[in-house]
Amino acid sequence: MTDYFSSDFTLGILGGGQLGKMLLYETRKFDIKTNVLDPSIEAPCRIACDHFEQGDLMDFDTVYSFGKKVDVLTFEIENVNVEALEKLEVEGKKVFPSSETLRNIQNKGTQKQFYETHDIPTSPFKLFQNKVLLKEAIDRNELEFPFVWKSCTGGYDGKGVTIIRDVSTIATLPDGECIAEKFIPFKNELAVIVVRNPKGDVKTYPVVEMEFHPEANQVEYVICPARIDEAVAKKARDVATKVSKAFQHVGLLAVEMFQTTDDEILVNEVAPRPHNSGHHSIESNYTNQFEQHLRAILDLPLGKTASKVGGVMVNLVGSEGYTGNVAYKNIDAIMEMEGVTPHIYGKKETRPFRKMGHVTIVNEDINEARKIAERVKKTIQVISKTK
Repeated sequence: MTDYFSSDFTLGILGGGQLGKMLLYETRKFDIKTNVLDPSIEAPCRIACDHFEQGDLMDFDTVYSFGKKVDVLTFEIENVNVEALEKLEVEGKKVFPSSETLRNIQNKGTQKQFYETHDIPTSPFKLFQNKVLLKEAIDRNELEFPFVWKSCTGGYDGKGVTIIRDVSTIATLPDGECIAEKFIPFKNELAVIVVRNPKGDVKTYPVVEMEFHPEANQVEYVICPARIDEAVAKKARDVATKVSKAFQHVGLLAVEMFQTTDDEILVNEVAPRPHNSGHHSIESNYTNQFEQHLRAILDLPLGKTASKVGGVMVNLVGSEGYTGNVAYKNIDAIMEMEGVTPHIYGKKETRPFRKMGHVTIVNEDINEARKIAERVKKTIQVISKTK
């Protein structure tokens, strides 16, 4: 086994945002040396890694030369140059998850076709190269309102997804490759994090339930364990395991799903990295998702995934009407509440709906945790020092 701990071994991380910052907590715990690449000099990771580089994650030469300097390369964001990862792999560099996994996930159209090819349950869809072809399909009555429009690239945190209820909305959409997905009535939005190492050992985390902000289309609450029937939970974990096997990923894979009105499980989309739906695991699980990602990509034994206690995660996003230097109003009031832990990501500038942090609430009673989470949400405000 490679000597990762207190050695010259270097882990490279593409992306220096909050996911990378939380991954660095674990590299610090194990004394693993890290290099981070991010386009912003203000990236949250810059204060916690051993070496920080500013550079474009989509630029071939930048990513390739960064990768040459590390022993194992991973990423905390999907928008990275895949061709550079491929070249590094050909030259013998370990990249986890692999360029092939990322290529199948990076484009949402390719991702949906992958589910179809591998017999993974997902909502019916049509792929379009641009807005004109989408409009022509509507004119031919090939699409039924309402449907879900998704941009194939560039979407994140609720951006790049719109429910289309009539043809007039098409004009407001950005142009480019997109998918039109059948609108599926569902009871719950669920997620399962799956971890897999190079040996092919696989473990799943307990199913979480996600509640979304209706306007921003962002996750507002993540609840673990999900308040669903045990048979549905088993089905969700089984589907997530099937998805993991199909992608043959190494590291974490967050599988987002719909529980339909007749209790079928449909895969919505996946992310090959630590994920918002696993943040609660820092306080509530035996092995948090960030440590687990490290264990997987370094081919170390996988940790126990079970919950120690019920957990609810609340996203802290910038309040509407505030842009500028951030201030966390009433943070001391939420810290007085039982079982409450805030995480501040280190972004100095706030703007409406920008993810600035999260709060985890742990409690033996998940329904009590959910009530406290609502109090947290109503109490804390992410504002700017000057409006």
